[in-house]
Amino acid sequence: MVEVDALLRGAGEVCERELRKWVGSLDGTAAEVAAYQFGWSGSGTRGGGKFVRAALALACARAVGGSDARAVPAAAAVEMVHNLSLLYDDMLDGDAVRRHRPAAWRVFGRSAAARSADALLLTVFDMPGDGGAVAEEAAAALLDAVVGLAVGEGLDLVFEGREEVALEECLEMVSGKTAALFACACRLGALYGGAGPVAADGWAAFGQDLGMAFQLVDDLLGIWGDPAVTGKPVFNDLRKRKRSVPVVAALASGTPAGRELARRYAAAEDADGAEELARLVEEAGGRRWTAARAARHAADARERAHRLTTVPGARAELDALCDLIVNRPY
Repeated sequence: MVEVDALLRGAGEVCERELRKWVGSLDGTAAEVAAYQFGWSGSGTRGGGKFVRAALALACARAVGGSDARAVPAAAAVEMVHNLSLLYDDMLDGDAVRRHRPAAWRVFGRSAAARSADALLLTVFDMPGDGGAVAEEAAAALLDAVVGLAVGEGLDLVFEGREEVALEECLEMVSGKTAALFACACRLGALYGGAGPVAADGWAAFGQDLGMAFQLVDDLLGIWGDPAVTGKPVFNDLRKRKRSVPVVAALASGTPAGRELARRYAAAEDADGAEELARLVEEAGGRRWTAARAARHAADARERAHRLTTVPGARAELDALCDLIVNRPY
């Protein structure tokens, strides 16, 4: 049986060495903010996330017969993009807490956090570079992912100011905001593991489905998650009137609970009523719909990975990562 914690820990250890080297190349405050963001400094230091995307990149490299050593810079690049996107997201969303402690912008200010994110973005494209066609494909994939993240976050902000958001629009936002980087991680892992472009497309599709499942579960956690697990206040998304997938599914349900939810969202009633909003989302079927859609994406991802995997034992690693992503308690 594969120990998923060992996969994540191993990915974190090998990627952190690369990340520390690249962050060390930054100047002044940009390096300080980045070190804080990755969990290497500041009060409550506890590490910079779980390294799920890096673990996926390395697992995909192994699944096509490659080695960790060649894929580590690419896996680190994905983690760099993930963390710089969080710097931007926390500022844009006004999120004051990240990973159980004050968000970087709250500690260093918006300007310093933005400059650090910009510096990381400029640095990231040098990471997978060992020359040749693979490096070019990797850089293109990273650029596509960054554009997808920006579009997804932009849609997320636009939706907050709209009274009506179609469910398909919301899923399109998820595809960019989260799934694009998962797809990139898996594509890069496959490429640096020795797979050709066509096979890498298949691995990217695996990552896309897995990223969709991840964000849908994240949306559920944004309403019903335990703050001790999520690092954010309970009902956080509802207090901010976020148009997350469970909310949009509930609003589109045509049920009495959905109509009442729409009335309350439009009225922007007191944020202290977030618990009642959560009840309405659940009664209107938003929680059930989102959980079912997440399970469907996860099943599609798992089936695709089983078809693509060429190395004995690698399938179990990917199954363990799929289970981790989908079975987070909410």
